[in-house]
Amino acid sequence: MTPRQIELVQNSFKLVAPIIESATAMFYDRLFQLDPSLRHMFRNSREEQARKLAHVLTVVVKGLNRPEQILGAVQELGRRHQGYGVRPEHYQTVGTALLWTLQAGLGEAFTPDVCEAWTSAYLFLSNAMQQAAAEACSADVEVLGSAAVALPA
Repeated sequence: MTPRQIELVQNSFKLVAPIIESATAMFYDRLFQLDPSLRHMFRNSREEQARKLAHVLTVVVKGLNRPEQILGAVQELGRRHQGYGVRPEHYQTVGTALLWTLQAGLGEAFTPDVCEAWTSAYLFLSNAMQQAAAEACSADVEVLGSAAVALPA
């Protein structure tokens, strides 16, 4: 991400912050419209899940100008999501729901530059999450493979 994109994401997020809980609720409504099969992955109430998302978004957006400080937490999030059954194609749906929510919440402030900045931020984060999930899955396969080889005949 460029410094300008980080600035656009952080400044536009300040406009969303006052309505963050309703915005995150809108996000989940849109997500489940786009793919109703995702609903089963969420054990918490929609309100609790919206609060969690609001917290994560706040931390991540504030940390975009120091990616090395948030990368570990983002990667851990990716590993946890892999355990919930999140597949690579789900990230596309989440990105679509996120951009739709931002457009609805920001209105005219959701300019093409702001859209591009949020897209860049989401791709940075979702790629880090997916890479960590893939590495965790590979490590699990290696452990299982080693265990299978080590079993007595």
